[in-house]
Amino acid sequence: MDNQLEGKNPIYECLTRNKRAVHHVWVDERAKPERRLDAILGIARKRGIPVEAVPRQSLDKRAEGRVHNGIIARVEPPRTWKTTDLLESVAGRDPFFVLCDELAYEHNLGAILRSALGFGVDGLFLPTRRGADLSPVVQRVAMGAVEDVPIVRESPYAALKLIKKAGIPIWGADMGGKPADAVDLSGPIALVMGAEGRGLSDGIKERCDGIVSIPLDGGLESLNVSVAAALLMYEKRRQDRARRG
Repeated sequence: MDNQLEGKNPIYECLTRNKRAVHHVWVDERAKPERRLDAILGIARKRGIPVEAVPRQSLDKRAEGRVHNGIIARVEPPRTWKTTDLLESVAGRDPFFVLCDELAYEHNLGAILRSALGFGVDGLFLPTRRGADLSPVVQRVAMGAVEDVPIVRESPYAALKLIKKAGIPIWGADMGGKPADAVDLSGPIALVMGAEGRGLSDGIKERCDGIVSIPLDGGLESLNVSVAAALLMYEKRRQDRARRG
């Protein structure tokens, strides 16, 4: 089944990164010339992708999210990986994986994907049954990260079992853990982020080698999960660079 992208930025990123096919583009018939829109239409024209000018109301009805910026595209769905295939693809180097345990909010998942691309994550793991899906909203917030960050859709328990078997340390992010700057996050690791509100489930915690947290002031107990994920990804990259000298 095809995927839908809504808005100029995700469609532009999909076209320029060129990892999956774009089958059809619908654009507001009254859209004014604009740099990003002109680039999209130019690429579509060169590749022979059908472009259809339609009334704005038609786009409003077609859109699954609330923001389409006057353009929608039907595209090939993102590739999903198996844990075994991803582990094989990173053989010979130190992988950095991020696992999301039942994220409920699309904006959080999109923001984590965007950070994952920016901080060099080798794979993002999502549950098969629960949590946010790769909706048009997620892909808009992710700003092209869906095109380049490998995504695994498997049971977190099955994925963690294979990751542990591969000898990759597993760190869960939760309150009461060791401060991130006091933990060795360099080298190969898998970072597990819990669901909004409840954090990591007990079953997931039991499968982690350790728990890491972000020290906070101001009486705060925790941060938004996407913010926490970005900070931990940054700390991991900082430690890697410090180790390399």
